[in-house]
Amino acid sequence: MATFDRRDLLKGAGAVALASGLGMPALAQAAGRVVVGTWGGDYARLLTKNIEDPFLKSKGMEVVQDQAGDAPRRAKMVAERRLPRGTVDIQGLSAANMFEMNEAGVIETIDYAKIPNAKNLIPAMKYPYGVGHIYSGNVVIYNPKVITAAPTGFKDWLDPKHGNKIGFIDIQYQSIMIAASLAGTNGASMNDLDKAKEVLMAVKKAGARVYPTNEAFAAAMKNEEIGISAIWKARVVQWQNAGIPCEAVAPVEGIPIYVSGFVIQKNAPNKDNAYAYMNAMLEKAAQEAFAVDMGYNGTVTGLNVAPDLQKRIGFTPEEEKKLRDLDYAFLAKNDSAMKEWWDKVFKA
Repeated sequence: MATFDRRDLLKGAGAVALASGLGMPALAQAAGRVVVGTWGGDYARLLTKNIEDPFLKSKGMEVVQDQAGDAPRRAKMVAERRLPRGTVDIQGLSAANMFEMNEAGVIETIDYAKIPNAKNLIPAMKYPYGVGHIYSGNVVIYNPKVITAAPTGFKDWLDPKHGNKIGFIDIQYQSIMIAASLAGTNGASMNDLDKAKEVLMAVKKAGARVYPTNEAFAAAMKNEEIGISAIWKARVVQWQNAGIPCEAVAPVEGIPIYVSGFVIQKNAPNKDNAYAYMNAMLEKAAQEAFAVDMGYNGTVTGLNVAPDLQKRIGFTPEEEKKLRDLDYAFLAKNDSAMKEWWDKVFKA
């Protein structure tokens, strides 16, 4: 289990400054088309609002979103790899799924000389095969009206005593199993799937509920049908802004990080515009807007985020020491088995 290196996260842009003369920047052209694979919902809407409209469409680029869950989009990437030209230029994926698609051999090695704004990219968010866009940490979320004793971590969340007040979001199965592993091992491991299954089956028997989407879960939290779960801290901020009574707790067992980023398919029809999209997403104005609109931390240095907002979306110095990067190789190897168990055993 790797510990998230906060020193790397805070290094200045000088550590990643690109030597001049390595290649011409891929700036948005006055015409052209880029197809973006992404999740739907708020994220897709904010990509349009904060990146596509101000930095790409305003320069004449046509942007088409291919909206779907990450699993079908990853399957399509693999299915299309033998084609000379794929159907998508750039794909939005989690860091774990970026790793998995790199292992599958379907994505480009990033040429950072083609992304001028990469000079400001935090080193920890600069992958050989993808670029981090936003990040947050997995925290316990609870409604104080329903759960009167404040939890301290994942173990408190996954306590069968909460019965049907425990909620899960179906699409978050991977992060749920990581949290359950940490709960079952008192923070010793994120990869103990046997312990995770034991913990989860206990709360299933107690009546825990599974919701198909973030939105369905939020509605259940608002009407007090459920009272406790775990989610990215950014999502807690969004729901607080929407008037949902909920609080975030940094788990004592450790805080797994979540990175959302973008990769370029090897057979992308328009790689230049894919690079232009990456450059636009690293614009400081776009990054600052995502902090305000979505509660995620930006991946470039020098952002101007209001102190009160930074306090809500970020982490204290003590909490920063508990940030943990994920074991992407382990997740790539075990994701299919995790999903199968989740669908056929836990949800059955």
